[in-house]
Amino acid sequence: MSAYVIFDIDIHDLARYQDFMTQAKPAIEAAGGKYLARGGEHKVLEGDWEPRRIVLFEFPSMAKAEEFYYGDVYQGLKTIRDACSSGRVVLVDGI
Repeated sequence: MSAYVIFDIDIHDLARYQDFMTQAKPAIEAAGGKYLARGGEHKVLEGDWEPRRIVLFEFPSMAKAEEFYYGDVYQGLKTIRDACSSGRVVLVDGI
């Protein structure tokens, strides 16, 4: 069953963030992940959520999504992400 990782990111240093994403992409792909949305236009239809930049990934399973997120490669790169952005990350099981 697919699982989805949703990032809501506020980027403070775009050049450094782009470098982070270039390095993170192989780890995403190695876990079977793929981009579904990456920073496109969005609209809040209800509530007080004010997302900055939405990035949505699909993984083959929760286990694969966690393999990516908790893996050595991504955890090593997370320090770069944290230095150039702030955000929220959610993992949700598909149906």
